[in-house]
Amino acid sequence: MITIWGRPNSHNVKKVVWAAIEMGLPWQRLDMGGAFGYSEAYRSKNPNPLVPMIEDDSVRGGFALWESNTILRYLADAHAPDWRISDLHARAQAEKWMDWHFDFSDTQRAAFLGLVRQGKTVEDPEVAASLAATVPLALILDAELAKRPFLSGDRFGLADIPMGVYAHTFFSLPHERPAMPNLEDWYAGLTERPGYASTVMIPFT
Repeated sequence: MITIWGRPNSHNVKKVVWAAIEMGLPWQRLDMGGAFGYSEAYRSKNPNPLVPMIEDDSVRGGFALWESNTILRYLADAHAPDWRISDLHARAQAEKWMDWHFDFSDTQRAAFLGLVRQGKTVEDPEVAASLAATVPLALILDAELAKRPFLSGDRFGLADIPMGVYAHTFFSLPHERPAMPNLEDWYAGLTERPGYASTVMIPFT
């Protein structure tokens, strides 16, 4: 059993829960972070404190791990090795998007927090600047997805999960966007995948 600690409205927690569903792993999620606070037991295993953290009880003596993208790679290596691209160079080319997505999430953060959690409007200068700055980054994704159907390559894989979570926010927040047919098609395909609607597309809170 994989125990996933974290609040359901966390983007980084959504990554891990969605991955566990896609990989067909036994899992449970327990509330932690945000309004739930951080217990001393949690802090003893994750000193940040941030979410998510997982505990893998298939490992003798237990195994705790934090950092969302590291967790994704661990779950694939430990429980779903077919999710790992065997060719080293192809893997690196795919998984660079797992780390690049933090540029996107950092750029989008002010808009998300402002519109969803702070009661601001799209006219707020900080929100407007954040929304506008995400568009060039989304166009980079659109250009990449013109070359191949997934960030992971020819098939859906690990590299699609982190950006897949933030793509939902990008397409859900109210702002003007130019046509991005490749990114739009990729996102539409994600919405039909196991676990995406129930994990990623939940109402923003």
